[in-house]
Amino acid sequence: MGSWATLGPALMSLAGVVLGAGGSLLGQYLVSRASTRQLEVQQSAAHRAELKDVVLKFLSIASQVEKAALTRSDGGGTPGDAELGRLVDELWLAQAEIDLAARSEPLRGATYRYAFRLAEAARGEIADASALRGPQAQFMDAAYDDMWPGQRRAAGDPATSR
Repeated sequence: MGSWATLGPALMSLAGVVLGAGGSLLGQYLVSRASTRQLEVQQSAAHRAELKDVVLKFLSIASQVEKAALTRSDGGGTPGDAELGRLVDELWLAQAEIDLAARSEPLRGATYRYAFRLAEAARGEIADASALRGPQAQFMDAAYDDMWPGQRRAAGDPATSR
């Protein structure tokens, strides 16, 4: 009993030190984990913003190419070949920007396929706009998946209704 009187406080002090050190390490781990998660969220938001910009640029140019190519093939106004050629060059540059900004291979591939079909339309090899809708939809799906990986679109999202 006498040994407990001297050993007890020492053991309680040692247990307090161990609990304090364990609590401190656990706190540091939780702060580190939260900081890592916050950094991932910030990086993901920055990626989405960058990708959104290049996707919108690509879509703007794609729309111009489609309009110019299909107007020419319909026999309506005849845009200059030089202007159409310049638009196709801009389209391929915009495709390269997406290639650099994309995180996923599906987006890179879908962008290339859509740009290729638009270039075919510009060369007069495609006269029907419906031939562009499949590659365009695949591109939009891939862009969404690259910006928000693993998330499904809401049922009311206009991009899901095809």
